[in-house]
Amino acid sequence: MDLSFEDKFNIEVEAAEVEKAINKFKDIAQSRKGDVEILKRCFSMIDLTTLNTTDGYERGKLFAEKVSQFPNQFPGMPNVAAICVYPSLVAAVKENLSAPSVKIASVAAGFPASQTFLEIKLSECEMALEQGADELDVVISVGSFLEGDYFTVFSELQQIKEVAENAKVKVILETGALPSLEDIKLASFLAMEAGADFIKTSTGKLEPAATPEAVYVMCLAIKEFHEKTGRMVGMKPAGGVSNSYDAALFYTIVEQVLGQEWLYTGLFRFGTSKLADILLSDILGKEVKYFSQSSIAKY
Repeated sequence: MDLSFEDKFNIEVEAAEVEKAINKFKDIAQSRKGDVEILKRCFSMIDLTTLNTTDGYERGKLFAEKVSQFPNQFPGMPNVAAICVYPSLVAAVKENLSAPSVKIASVAAGFPASQTFLEIKLSECEMALEQGADELDVVISVGSFLEGDYFTVFSELQQIKEVAENAKVKVILETGALPSLEDIKLASFLAMEAGADFIKTSTGKLEPAATPEAVYVMCLAIKEFHEKTGRMVGMKPAGGVSNSYDAALFYTIVEQVLGQEWLYTGLFRFGTSKLADILLSDILGKEVKYFSQSSIAKY
């Protein structure tokens, strides 16, 4: 496999152009952060996430029940796109989720560090799918990438996608650990070439997590990849997306770079544990604590 992406794709990034574009998007987002219809769209694209060390069966069960009851509690609101949990909680979510449109996503393949054996990564992905996961969120082997061992990164992702078959694979670049925007762009192309259905910024376990610059560069890569291959790859900002302005900003970047056809759950998600209640509060004009940990269960 030829991994000379510099010959196939444009890896260069102009910092001044990025800054200019981000300033433009920020101005648009500032005017949109109170737009109820856009906030509802953003809400519908949330992968509602719980990835705590303290999570257990009961947490997964109650999370699923909350999502299942959501349409009755908030008529006129779209539901979230997915519930994202550790592999050990997939069965609990599957057994208690009755919202037909909501997917079950599982982090897998040694999340969040990706520091385990390939055989274990593949086995964990397979087991998560057997338990009922519809989607997998996996992290690239960041250490291998930083050492320039792109073949290992590519090969692992390709084999994960083979195990996943028709299940969506969201590949986490952990952009905060990558030294430059060029590295983010290169990692984006590598993941997409390996079969990623989505590329995702961060695990939420490292800082910085999702930034406008990283999301913009990843969207540029998605656009070029689509132009050259015809394949549409999704975008998922994750980590630190915790207010309506952030949601509106990332929504705007995807809209402006990729177009309206990307603005649905099949190609755009937010990974977050906090955003749902914040968007609900801003949409309804009153404080809502429906999905917060304290409202679901106390440990």
